[in-house]
Amino acid sequence: MNETADLAALRDLLPFAALIGVELLQADAELVRARMEWAPERCTAGGVIHGGALMALADTCGGVCAFLNLPDGAQGTSTIESKTNFLRAVREGAITTSTRPLHKGRTIVVIESALETDDGSLAAKVTQTQAFHYPRS
Repeated sequence: MNETADLAALRDLLPFAALIGVELLQADAELVRARMEWAPERCTAGGVIHGGALMALADTCGGVCAFLNLPDGAQGTSTIESKTNFLRAVREGAITTSTRPLHKGRTIVVIESALETDDGSLAAKVTQTQAFHYPRS
């Protein structure tokens, strides 16, 4: 999935991602990249991007990555665990996230996201587990 239109259509399947301004840059089974601009409505006190906004960006990319790694027969995913390390405040520019699967199993996928500022500084690291959903028999 490399065309801009396909990425926009994929993002639009996630209304909350559209609401918070996520722009998908790349989406395939091994790497999902997205960007979110700094904006006052995404901030906490002092003009710092809210941690929840960063976590939502990472969770969006994690969900897309999990979806693109669905095993045969699985119909969807959900986040069952997420851990975030915040490493620096973001007061301007944008955050770009690179999300990769660390483990792909039959029932879960473990995903890691690196969130970087425009100058390449690591702002946060997120590790999450997504469960795969199968139809009931």
